[in-house]
Amino acid sequence: MTDAPKRTPLYDLHVELGGKIVDFAGWEMPVQYPMGIMGEHKQCREKAALFDVSHMGQVILRGDNVGEKLETLCPQAFATLKEGKARYGFFTNDDGGIMDDLIVSNAGDHYFVVVNAALRHQDIPHMQANLDGIEVTEIFDRALVAVQGPKAEDVVGELCPAARDLKFMETVLADIGGVECRISRLGYTGEDGYEISIPEADAIRVSKLFLAHDDCEPAGLGARDSLRLEAGLCLYGNDIDQSTSPIEASLNWAIQKRRREEGGFPGAARIQKELAEGTAKKLVGIKPEGRAPARQGVEVQSEGGDTLGAITSGSFGPTVGGPVAMGYVAADHSAAGTKVNLIIRGKAQPAEIVALPFVTQNYKR
Repeated sequence: MTDAPKRTPLYDLHVELGGKIVDFAGWEMPVQYPMGIMGEHKQCREKAALFDVSHMGQVILRGDNVGEKLETLCPQAFATLKEGKARYGFFTNDDGGIMDDLIVSNAGDHYFVVVNAALRHQDIPHMQANLDGIEVTEIFDRALVAVQGPKAEDVVGELCPAARDLKFMETVLADIGGVECRISRLGYTGEDGYEISIPEADAIRVSKLFLAHDDCEPAGLGARDSLRLEAGLCLYGNDIDQSTSPIEASLNWAIQKRRREEGGFPGAARIQKELAEGTAKKLVGIKPEGRAPARQGVEVQSEGGDTLGAITSGSFGPTVGGPVAMGYVAADHSAAGTKVNLIIRGKAQPAEIVALPFVTQNYKR
């Protein structure tokens, strides 16, 4: 017997707003609202959108030298992460594959970690088993919302002036509507914006304060996926998984120089070798020439008919005005401008390898 899907603290708000609810990673989540995926996507690119991301795992790490100990599990430089700063990272396995990607923040007296919803059952025991002397606590009494878009600073900043002072990948505890919230300037759309951890009891009230702003509307999982794809951001389980390395996934930028050189994390031998010598396959942007989106699993062939790889994420890109995709291809065919064919329903459809992202990222640096 499977467990019934769980509900986030904002579930009643989604229903009130007309959200179409689906089961996502064991959670009842809105895929879209009456505005529709295209409208919600446009809203986020042009103004601001509010997403419920409470299904993500929120974890507090307490103890001495948390950053140093995290470095034994991740190839990121967390020991030197300054208080009030956040960093993107990932757990690697012994083969150099990606176990999960995560956001780690130095909150002063503790580290705050956000992990993917579907992998909390893996990640939390992994930290508990391997972070010697560190107290690993998953918190269940807080919602997590993302306010994303060029107007996000106004939406959040009018309620919380401290939010305006944050730069990309910075975090602070601050008051919103009389409630202490953790506000981090980051997100998953390619736009400026915030992820805000709110006590469960106040989650709907605070979310409604954001939605009361003329420039903010609710958005669901559908728009979240098309936004992140246009922004060239990997989705765990699609574009990265246990078998793909960070170098294959073009995530070299997320491994700081010191860690590349010293190693000391799971799978370091493979990752250091790939940094030095390259990889056989590489994650690239792919732009189909027609109007038909190329979905996950579609075969990518050379113009000569050789199999090069496969699509890992694909959909219509509303901002681009056509289909967009990401996938792995043989490294010798990964240069931007390379013409390829996508085998869609048995027919070869022309496409081109393009540089990621499809839409320029608008973070406040």
